[in-house]
Amino acid sequence: MRNTEQIWHIVDEKRADYIALADRVWGMPELAYGEHRSVAEHLAMLEHEGFRITRDLAGIPTAVMAEAGEDGPVIAILGEYDALPGLSQAAGLDQPCPVEGQGGVGHGCGHNLLGSAALLAAAAVKDWLATSGIAGRVRYYGCPAEEGGAAKGFMVRAGAFADVDIAISWHPASFSGVNEAVSLANTRIDFTFTGRASHAAAAPDLGRSALDAVELMNVGVNYLREHMPDDARVHYAYLDAGGIAPNVVQARAKVRYLIRAADLVGLNGLVVRVRRIADGAALMTETTVGTQVVSAVSNLMANTPLEQAMHDNFQRLGPPEFDDADRAYAERIRATLSDADIAAPFHRAGVPVQPGLTLCDFIIPFGARGRGGNGSTDVGDVSWVVPTVQARGATCAVGTPFHTWQLTAQGKSPAAHKGLVHVAKVMAATALDALQDPGLIERAKADLEERTRVTPYVSPLPADVQPPIEAMSRGV
Repeated sequence: MRNTEQIWHIVDEKRADYIALADRVWGMPELAYGEHRSVAEHLAMLEHEGFRITRDLAGIPTAVMAEAGEDGPVIAILGEYDALPGLSQAAGLDQPCPVEGQGGVGHGCGHNLLGSAALLAAAAVKDWLATSGIAGRVRYYGCPAEEGGAAKGFMVRAGAFADVDIAISWHPASFSGVNEAVSLANTRIDFTFTGRASHAAAAPDLGRSALDAVELMNVGVNYLREHMPDDARVHYAYLDAGGIAPNVVQARAKVRYLIRAADLVGLNGLVVRVRRIADGAALMTETTVGTQVVSAVSNLMANTPLEQAMHDNFQRLGPPEFDDADRAYAERIRATLSDADIAAPFHRAGVPVQPGLTLCDFIIPFGARGRGGNGSTDVGDVSWVVPTVQARGATCAVGTPFHTWQLTAQGKSPAAHKGLVHVAKVMAATALDALQDPGLIERAKADLEERTRVTPYVSPLPADVQPPIEAMSRGV
């Protein structure tokens, strides 16, 4: 317990610098693979802290790895800093108000907080290692492009985590506690249909419409929805509808599909079915179809020993200490939400709904099983090759939907700052548990080995697919 309190104290001593870091990153939101200013802020902090730094990790300009300590086990703490399109929002308000000059981009998933708290935890462990006499290394991984870019998947494929013993991360949330390791594997695939242009009035019979092919594909996938697993999801967006001239038969059209399933095996089967529908649409319209995988991520792999250790640290620390001003702002945000919004995080966390709870005042019970929709994360790929545990840190009003202006508005709030520091303490203390107890690492590795014994990890990224750095940083 003494060492745990020491690491909490180190986090508190550093908190002001990392709150400032989170606010700076919030103010310079950048899309996946384009986080040049954000990673520069993280690099400046890493240099100030004295880490040994590796830039351009896995050939990705906005990925970084920094290490401190010598010999012993390697503890990775994973951070993110990418933002989202369409979610620019002034801080501290309770109504929509985009910020001029941000190009519509905003931190609607709290990644400005995510990276800063992860780096704070890593820096605290670094300082503790320097005085403890214990052999061990802590690494901060600055990971770009979690929002659809699968950067960690490319980093795993490049061997960036090959010698890591355990990995720790977190995500902003309504509640505090261990993250239930449930997410959907997914892949993004671009389908490009090519036909033949013609005059839509004078010679429609000579045209072969690529736009018709995309629309038929979409209809076919909509019929597929009835016949796929309940937890699978398929979404699409037009990238090129063939032009703006309705009197020209569209010779080219392009659609991006995001296909999700509970695990990699289910994902692979669903992808085959979607591809067959695309082939059928091409056959019906006498067009051709080409495909390009943009990104892909695996589902999360649980790790019971690490989750128990992290939960124990949550229990020791207790929930974040929010004050009346925090609750007052949270209540103003909640006034913009529906009853369903407010109930949703309780369902996902597997705890009874408390409609009047404005900010988290408890720790999610260990082993709570949620229900409701799940998203996807490239942390999943790390969790298949390294024992991994994730926290959820309370940083926003209970019920705040993610990928919304409401979440962006709270990204610099005092409550978000308190949540950042709180979860950094939990992550740092969990890292100390692993450094001081080799048995914990052994149990975590045995747990992962058993979970992957029947189905070993195979990257869902085709070997010829490279990080879509230029395209995604432009928002394509």
